[in-house]
Amino acid sequence: MFTGIVQGLGQVLSSTESSGICRLRIALPEGREMGLETGASVSINGVCLTCVGLDEMGVSFDVIAETLRLTNLGPLKEGDRVNVERAARFGDEIGGHMLSGHIHGVATVTDLKAQSDNLTVIWDVPNALQKYVMPKGYVALNGCSLTVGEHHLGAQFSVYLIPETRRLTTFGRVRIGDSLNLEVDSQTQVIVETVERVLDCRS
Repeated sequence: MFTGIVQGLGQVLSSTESSGICRLRIALPEGREMGLETGASVSINGVCLTCVGLDEMGVSFDVIAETLRLTNLGPLKEGDRVNVERAARFGDEIGGHMLSGHIHGVATVTDLKAQSDNLTVIWDVPNALQKYVMPKGYVALNGCSLTVGEHHLGAQFSVYLIPETRRLTTFGRVRIGDSLNLEVDSQTQVIVETVERVLDCRS
């Protein structure tokens, strides 16, 4: 489990594919490799990945075809930056909200609005996930726990980013057209689907 509080930026050292598996090697933010062992879970751009090897240079992860299909990890190349969060431990402060690292789909950045040090990111929600996203609700975008802002035209929503979030995450480099890994809030998902089932039974 994760909290959506990104701990820093990692850098892709290599991305190689063999037999349908993509092997990512990533240099974690300084100090975040401490105590990491093979088999441990790490969130990379919000995707829960398993450490399959590590050395003094970086950490290796295997990414299967289904994960590549559902997320933005496939196009990653050497030098790209990614959001990193180590798995939560009992006793940790939960500053965001509980995340599984299981991505539901990809959202697309449609507009950016900068005002002084504030940045508003407007993004498009895939049709199947729109019912789980609502103003003042939670989402995770590229592993960042964020509060949804306003509902804009069609399926577009906004999030507001403070300078610290932009400094610590890939949102400091965000551009129109970027794909963001989207994990909807699990509690919202359960409530919506429960209500739908109840209404279906009554119809």
